[in-house]
Amino acid sequence: MSVTSITMAVKPSGVPATRKKSVTILGSTGTIGQNTLKMIDAGADNFQILALTAGNNVALLTEQAKRYRPKLAVIADASLYNELKENLSGLGIEVAAGEHAVTEAAAIPTDIVMSAIVGAAGLKPTLSAIRTGTTVALANKECLVCAGELVMKEVARHNATLIPVDSEHSAIFQLLDKVDMESVEDVTITASGGPFRTWTTEQMRDVTPQQAIKHPNWNMGAKISVDSATLMNKGIELIEAFHLFPFTAEQLKVLIHPQSIIHCLVTIIDGSVLAQLSTPDMGAPIAHALAWPARMLTPVKRLDLAALGQLEFAAPDTGRFPALRLAREALVAGGCAPTVLNAANEIAVHRFLKGDIGFLDIVRVIEQTLASVTNTPFSTLEDVLACDQQARRTAEIQ
Repeated sequence: MSVTSITMAVKPSGVPATRKKSVTILGSTGTIGQNTLKMIDAGADNFQILALTAGNNVALLTEQAKRYRPKLAVIADASLYNELKENLSGLGIEVAAGEHAVTEAAAIPTDIVMSAIVGAAGLKPTLSAIRTGTTVALANKECLVCAGELVMKEVARHNATLIPVDSEHSAIFQLLDKVDMESVEDVTITASGGPFRTWTTEQMRDVTPQQAIKHPNWNMGAKISVDSATLMNKGIELIEAFHLFPFTAEQLKVLIHPQSIIHCLVTIIDGSVLAQLSTPDMGAPIAHALAWPARMLTPVKRLDLAALGQLEFAAPDTGRFPALRLAREALVAGGCAPTVLNAANEIAVHRFLKGDIGFLDIVRVIEQTLASVTNTPFSTLEDVLACDQQARRTAEIQ
């Protein structure tokens, strides 16, 4: 039995080959959103944009809306409504603003929703899309970290399709669809190690935000780049994988791989190891999600192993990078611990980028917040949001 039929209620898209797929992009001005539009450009005959949403980058949203002519353009920052409306006046594009409008846009019937809003802010819109029973390409890992059990129950309840977009989870998705789940021994996701992979703890005390956001391989936003530098990104991805796929925490492993060529390794009980490889370009997993269950031609640079020459691997050092340990502990603890972890990390990274705290203080803030907020189970979205807010208030004062 394939992983798709077990865990993600995956079903055929039902979109005839003669009709374009309609696409809503939540977070179109972010890195993933912009890359999604590039892949749609590559397959322009197969896709049409239904709706675009953005946080506060009204200039770029305007540019995108004028080019792709969606039916709807939404800016989450309500104060920018008039500016967006004026910018798009006379084009026949409906304009809306506010967080509620983003959630409503996610619920408009469409063939596929790209969920690319960074952070817990993407939870409500993603759930809104899932509840329509459509295909959701999930690039927002925080949804599953802070409310994984709730999200996956909604996927099953509404017979939705969830396609992971993170390169590692896309790789797992692609590999597990080809094997008998009972034959899988463990799954390893890889991490580049970030820009400070070889630095000592003492050297990392003086890291600046400018240094932390310069990822060696990937072009990502500031928050995700800092998460990669602390290895929290990989810890969050472990929690995401736990909810997406039917594995125990012990079966999920992390391996440092500086070149970011191998994205996942699946070990089989007979000793075989399956790997998914591609250049470090988010275009490939985005295209896979957009075209699924088919494949599409993309401009992604082809992998040249001969030119690369060699691949390096190492075990993660949780002494120098304790964020990975904290994430695994939160995963094992369950309850609201992952929600607290995610909220505290978002606040700590924001404080670091503003210059309020040092690089090493990010993990300190998270650890102290986890110790301060009581770990309780939750069953509703309101429970999740209440825990999230409590953790954020606590992390602000640590």
